[in-house]
Amino acid sequence: MKIAVPVKFVPDLVEELTIDPGGTALDTSWLRLIINEFDDHAVEQAILLKERVGGQVIVAMAEAEGADDFLFASAAKGADQLIRLTGDFSSSNNHALARALADLLKELKPDLILTGVQAHNDLDGSIGPLLAEYLGLPYVGYVAGLTAAADMVTVRKEYAGGLIAEMEVKLPAVLGIQAAEQPPRYVAYSKIRQVMSTAKIEERAVASLDLSGGITISRMFQPEVTERATMMGGSPEEVADKVIEIFKELGTL
Repeated sequence: MKIAVPVKFVPDLVEELTIDPGGTALDTSWLRLIINEFDDHAVEQAILLKERVGGQVIVAMAEAEGADDFLFASAAKGADQLIRLTGDFSSSNNHALARALADLLKELKPDLILTGVQAHNDLDGSIGPLLAEYLGLPYVGYVAGLTAAADMVTVRKEYAGGLIAEMEVKLPAVLGIQAAEQPPRYVAYSKIRQVMSTAKIEERAVASLDLSGGITISRMFQPEVTERATMMGGSPEEVADKVIEIFKELGTL
């Protein structure tokens, strides 16, 4: 089984985020990027599948500071092929990134594509559903465990209220991983250094990005600190009417 895992970096929310002078983007001068937590779980789930049923794990991502370190760490965990997309991703959105990844995946022809179910900077939609649309493949999200057999996988999908469903998905398919069956494994840096001398990162150039479908940001700002709250009573219908009136007064409806 060939398993592809597209991953991306996101801003580290532990650090203080600042807005650039233009007011429409984050200031990247001191912005620290880290791997999206759900993508890390997708890599772990892919390696677990490989260990159980065999196959090949491909990890791909757009170039960014620290990308090589994560790719080599993935190889130390068990990934077989490492791919870095090169190009100008400074103004990229998820639509553009998904299109670039879709072109790569059409070439690789994986049996299964695992993505993180979401990321905290998914302003224009999550990567998984967008990839599924561009590739014409089925998508199941919020997956927390799966087993593979022949040309099909059985996934455990979580719903609200603690409900879990099991469903069979015919391959090829795209799955959005919420949690791997075990936490992402730790790899000692000494092992990563060892892998650096043998593993190879393939570069795939992306000539241009199609940004259509994304959003246009007109303003970014820090949340305003207030002490105002409105407590509404009444039936659900009455409360809904009051909320709608408030939205109309604010000009959002």
